[in-house]
Amino acid sequence: MSKVFSALAVSVDGYITGRDPGAGRGLGDGTMLFDWYFDGDTPSRVSEGFRLSGPSARVFDTLAARVGAVVAGRNTYEDSDRFGGGSPHPVAPLFVVSHRPVPEIGETQTLITTGIEDAIAAAREAAGGKDVALMGGGVVTSALHAGLVDEVVLHQVPVLLGGGRRFFQELPEHVRLRLLEAVPAPGVTHLHYEVASRESWA
Repeated sequence: MSKVFSALAVSVDGYITGRDPGAGRGLGDGTMLFDWYFDGDTPSRVSEGFRLSGPSARVFDTLAARVGAVVAGRNTYEDSDRFGGGSPHPVAPLFVVSHRPVPEIGETQTLITTGIEDAIAAAREAAGGKDVALMGGGVVTSALHAGLVDEVVLHQVPVLLGGGRRFFQELPEHVRLRLLEAVPAPGVTHLHYEVASRESWA
């Protein structure tokens, strides 16, 4: 069965944006979270225009090659200027989770208004046996709560942003992770975890 994983750039203090993110403002003052996409000399085999360090290119391209569909939350969708009507992945369709209407949704984008379970189910069907990637703190937290996440990848950038949108929101239980791989690279450390178990706080 295909896997569900998240892979997001995050600051050491746990933020996936800086302050004042939003449509037309991107990550606010947190744009350095993605500097490692362009600071190297190795072109990505998957995403045109990305030039990463050798270690980062290996990690990024390996993950991107697994993706058959993407699920993103509304904030991530808007912060990214609706991905230009497409998807953050060159070929994988995008499923947007939101309880509000989305104007001008693109042809390769699908709005899901009935929650994370339905969004992941639709994405699995569209993925054709490949994996489903999650984008956005709210989406990842909801999927963890529902027990639907297999792996978590943190592209941890050595900066303390001090504010912005946090990656992980409050969960009703502990989620234990097992480290599969840690790859240090210029400007970022790639931490790849498997979700091992969930434990009630009670």
